[in-house]
Amino acid sequence: MEADVLIKKLESEGIPRVKVAFTDIDGVQRGKYLSLDKFREIAAGTSGFCDCVFGWDVDDQLYDNAKFTGWHTAFPDATYRIDLGTERRLGDEGNIPLFLAEFVQDNVSRHLICPRSRLREVVGMAEERGFISRMGFEYEFFVFRETSHSIREKGYRNLEPLSPGNFGYSLLRTMTHADLFNEYMDYCSDHKLTLEGLHCETGPGVWEAAISADTVLEAADKAALFKTLTKTFFQRRGMVVTFMAKWSMDYPGQSGHLHQSLFSLESGENLFFDRASEYHISKLMLNYLGGLLQHMKEYLAMTSPTINSYTRLVKGAWAPTASTWGIENRTTALRVIGSSESSKRVEFRVGSADANPYLVAAANLAAGLEGIERGLSPGGAIQGNAYDQQDNMPESDQLCSNLKEATEIFRSSVFARKWFGGAFVDHFSASRDWEIREYERHINDWQLKRYFEII
Repeated sequence: MEADVLIKKLESEGIPRVKVAFTDIDGVQRGKYLSLDKFREIAAGTSGFCDCVFGWDVDDQLYDNAKFTGWHTAFPDATYRIDLGTERRLGDEGNIPLFLAEFVQDNVSRHLICPRSRLREVVGMAEERGFISRMGFEYEFFVFRETSHSIREKGYRNLEPLSPGNFGYSLLRTMTHADLFNEYMDYCSDHKLTLEGLHCETGPGVWEAAISADTVLEAADKAALFKTLTKTFFQRRGMVVTFMAKWSMDYPGQSGHLHQSLFSLESGENLFFDRASEYHISKLMLNYLGGLLQHMKEYLAMTSPTINSYTRLVKGAWAPTASTWGIENRTTALRVIGSSESSKRVEFRVGSADANPYLVAAANLAAGLEGIERGLSPGGAIQGNAYDQQDNMPESDQLCSNLKEATEIFRSSVFARKWFGGAFVDHFSASRDWEIREYERHINDWQLKRYFEII
């Protein structure tokens, strides 16, 4: 009935077609147009889409080491279902609808590889335990007066930024480009991606946007769409943005921070808040923090998934290098924020802007739930500069410095196999192994060519 009502509405508006989007392993959105007739056929059911979207990399090169799909399976259609509740209207395309789609296994169950399906699985496990999570993503991105063609013609060098110099939180820049800032914020709102804040960050032409918080699946949906639609917005205006973790060693890296809190499914109360405790941190929140910290190295490959991600994780560059936590401390991996029930949350500062938001959310929620389940303790909060204290921390707290090491740890993680399934762990590990091999057979500008526009 929901599909029937929707289709009648689209027909009455004279809508000729819809657009459907999937998110692949790397967090890149793929999709296609569907005629309204085709949409009518599948809206209430399922359809098929070539499963090569799980068998190739960001350059459309097919993996040679994956068991789930490949030449050996002949790349059959994977079954997908359209989530009708994700509708956005594309103002730049005659107001046609955009829907997010999710792959399903055997026409019914959650798909073993699909990132959105894996997150939905973890959300279901949280609900079984009586919890509902709310999350909000923040992204940094550089804006250039370039095009998709010019960045390639220049070899990704000597690019012209939107604005010059280091000028974080600049009012001058936001006033000079006020039309662009306001048009962009309106564009995001028009696509149900309301921004709580937008400002200049340190670096030429770098912006930071905080997307409004939502339930976890909707928050990840927003984040995935945000990256695609941000690229679209600027490219249609003769500019290019990048979400690379670090496009230049001259500037700080680009983060994809995740704010998160846990609520009671029954009462709706924020379970991270305890008015009677120090800093109003509940025992459950401490356990959640304990899970995030203890398993951080195991899920690091999910939150820092590219070769380039690890150029950002260096001391003194506004990115954590060890599994640490603190109260309002921006040198730690986890920053506890808020003095009221409505604001109490933890900020995960490890994630980079190049990460897949579905996998970042799934990794954090799963680790936090594991901490609650096992009653894990985070230990004492770091006071002062965490970078200065890192050398005295055990090796188990030191974050990996490269994707190869992080992938090896992820592949052997009992925690990861419990929460994400063996099929996903094996496939994701294989995709990271492929990424490493592709890097090793190329020279210095490989990272720029591979990640600058697409990731």
